[in-house]
Amino acid sequence: MACFVRISPPSSSCSLPGHGHASTSTSISRLKGGLLQCCVLPRGAGAGAYGSQYSDVIPAAAALGLPPPPSSSGRLRIFSGTANPTLAQEVACYLGMELGRVKIKRFADGELYVQLQESVRGCDVFLVQPTCPPANENLMELLIMIDACRRASAKTITAVVPYFGYARADRKMRGGRESIAAKLVANLITEAGAHRVLACDLHSGQSIGYFDIPVDHVYGQPVILDYLASKTICPDEVVVVSPDVGGVARARAFAKKLSDAPLAIVDKRRQGHNQSEVVHLIGDVRGKVAVMVDDMIDTAGTVSQGAELLHREGARAVYACSTHAVLSPPAVERLSSGLFQEVIVTNTVPVMHHRSFPQLTVLSVANLLGETIWRVHDDCSVSSIFQ
Repeated sequence: MACFVRISPPSSSCSLPGHGHASTSTSISRLKGGLLQCCVLPRGAGAGAYGSQYSDVIPAAAALGLPPPPSSSGRLRIFSGTANPTLAQEVACYLGMELGRVKIKRFADGELYVQLQESVRGCDVFLVQPTCPPANENLMELLIMIDACRRASAKTITAVVPYFGYARADRKMRGGRESIAAKLVANLITEAGAHRVLACDLHSGQSIGYFDIPVDHVYGQPVILDYLASKTICPDEVVVVSPDVGGVARARAFAKKLSDAPLAIVDKRRQGHNQSEVVHLIGDVRGKVAVMVDDMIDTAGTVSQGAELLHREGARAVYACSTHAVLSPPAVERLSSGLFQEVIVTNTVPVMHHRSFPQLTVLSVANLLGETIWRVHDDCSVSSIFQ
C-alpha cells in the first residue's frame, strides 16, 4: 500500500486554463527504490472538461523541495499536437518546463502545416500526440510533426502516444483479406523519422513487436489503483472482473495489486465490430463490489452488458476502470444509466464537456508520462517505475 504524503499545490506558473488549484486535494507517494509515482484523491465537483473529479499535476522537484531538473535549460524539448494539449501541458508542468513553440494550422482544403518556432538541433524531442478521434487527422498531424523535427536536425525524436489508435487491428480476425492496420501505423511512425515510441496501455502486447524501433510501454494501472486505495472499500468485499476472456491477464495483474482480490470473468461472444453479446459469468460476485477492468471504453457495449450481468448475479456495486475513455456514441448514455457506481478513466484521451456525467472520474497520467520521459532522456530504467 502506498504511503500518502500531502503536499502543497503547484505554483500558479503551472496553472492550466480552467483548472485552478484552490480546492485541489493531491498527493504523491514514494514507491520502492525511491521512485515517484503519482496518485490522486477526489477533488470534488466543478473540474471543467474532465468530469466530476480531477487531479492537478504536482511538479516533481517542487513537491519534494528540490531544485528544478536540469532539463529545463538543457537538451530536452516537449511539443504538443492539437489532440490533447492539456495533457501535454501537465507533463511539461511536472518536469518544470515550458512546452515548445510550434505552429500547426490547416489549409482550406484540409491539409496540415507544421512549423517549429524554436531550434531543436541536437535535442531530445518528445512529441505528445495521442491518435484518438479523429484518428486519421491526429495520426497525420503526428507524422508531419515527426518529419518537421527530423528536418530540423533533432538528435532523437520520441513519439509520445498516450492512446494508440488502430491498436485493435492487430491481427486477422475473420479468415483473411483484412489489413493489420496496427503494423501499418507502426511503419508510418518509424518511416516518418521517429527513433522511439512511448505508449500507454496498448490494446495487446504484440503491438510492441510491430515497431522496428524501441517502444516504452507504460501502464495506467498504478494511477487507478492508488485512487481505489483512497476509497473506503473493504478489500475483502472486492472482486476484479475481466469483461472478456482476452482481458484476463490484465485483470489478474490488477487483482494481484489490489490486495490479491479474487477474479471473475465475463464470457462473451463478439458478433461484429463494436457488437458483443454476454453469455455467462465465471466466478462469484454475490454481495461483492465488482471492479471491471479494461484497457479502453469505446461504445461501452462490453462493460454495460457485463454490468447488467453482474447485477443479476448479485453484485452490490459495480465500478468500471479503464485507461482510455474513447466514449463513442452511445457510450455516455450507457455509462450514465445507473449501472455503475463510478466510471474511472484517465486523460490519455481528452474528455470534453458534452461527454461528462456524474459517475465519471478522470485521473491524470501526466506524472507517469513525465517521469517516463525524464528517465528516457536521462538513460534510466523505465520498468523500475512499476516494480
